[in-house]
Amino acid sequence: MLKKYPYYIKSTAILLGLSLLSYAVYAMAEILIPIAFALLLSILLNPLVTRFQRWKVPHAISIILTMLIALATIIAIGYFLSTQIMSFKSDLPLLKKKFGEMLVQFQGWIQYHMGVTLSKQNQIFSESEAGIRPVVTQALGSVLGGLAVSILVPIYIFLFLFYKTLFLNFLYEVFAEENSKEVGSVLHQTKGAIQNYMVGLLVEGAIVASLNTIALFILGVKYAVMLGILGAILNVLPFIGGILAVILPLIMATATKDGMHTQIGIIIAYVIIQFIDNHFLVPWIVSAKVRINALISIVVVLLGGAVWGISGMFLSIPFIGVIKIIFDRIPELKPWGKVLGDEIPNHHKGEIWSRRKRVTLIKVEKEK
Repeated sequence: MLKKYPYYIKSTAILLGLSLLSYAVYAMAEILIPIAFALLLSILLNPLVTRFQRWKVPHAISIILTMLIALATIIAIGYFLSTQIMSFKSDLPLLKKKFGEMLVQFQGWIQYHMGVTLSKQNQIFSESEAGIRPVVTQALGSVLGGLAVSILVPIYIFLFLFYKTLFLNFLYEVFAEENSKEVGSVLHQTKGAIQNYMVGLLVEGAIVASLNTIALFILGVKYAVMLGILGAILNVLPFIGGILAVILPLIMATATKDGMHTQIGIIIAYVIIQFIDNHFLVPWIVSAKVRINALISIVVVLLGGAVWGISGMFLSIPFIGVIKIIFDRIPELKPWGKVLGDEIPNHHKGEIWSRRKRVTLIKVEKEK
């Protein structure tokens, strides 16, 4: 017979375990980040591998063909973006000159309206630049480090797909044989939901990128395609990404156009696109069952950034979506799945239980 411990002992043990797990995840970031990316991508690519196998293609060759198709797609997108970036690089001197003129006008406005001298402003800018430089260096370092370890991602993807049956058998054998049907049902539903979720994210991103690009092209903003795709990528980060996505075209429009009409048009267009994304694309394409509420989204993105940097910020939302999928399909964990979601009930359980208790008492009194 298992010994029952008080709640405060259980909660302390859980908090201690979570703290140790968080430290381990932070300490092993360089090892775990490529594994995390590879796991998500292998789940996404698994249906194509399965299709090749149905066509009697050997398992290893099916995986290699699938990875080559994925690599070709990434190279095509990268080449397209690189042409945009090279075009942007040719206009960089002109943009620097325009930003310099804008900075002089801005400093003059501050001196006239706020009484802050130019020398004092330059001193503040110098101090701010000194404080920002380490942050930028750290961010670039994490990006370069991510590029370095990305060599491991294809290897991990191949191994995850190659040993898929081995991992599935392990999950079945961990649980008792009488639970095999339940385990199989949970694995099947979770795999399908994760694949639909990841494909939905890609489709949603493609639609958002198209809408961004069309809006910026109509408004006459330079590098509309590059900014539209960057906006869709940043859109993965809730709230923070949406703000950054609109700031970039605003800066470009300010540097290349006179007046404020274009900037106002960009803000209106992006507000409409965000409304379409949040109220139509995400519920219909990504699936409402894995929508995460705003509070959890912000906290998870900040925690992901604190633990794994930029990679953690991008991985946090897909992984919390996967965790919610799993929680929703395990009866003991359904309350945790509900608290992660954005579905707000009309009444809390306390009111319902109190009402039931009052009804029961009334019936008892009547029977007496």
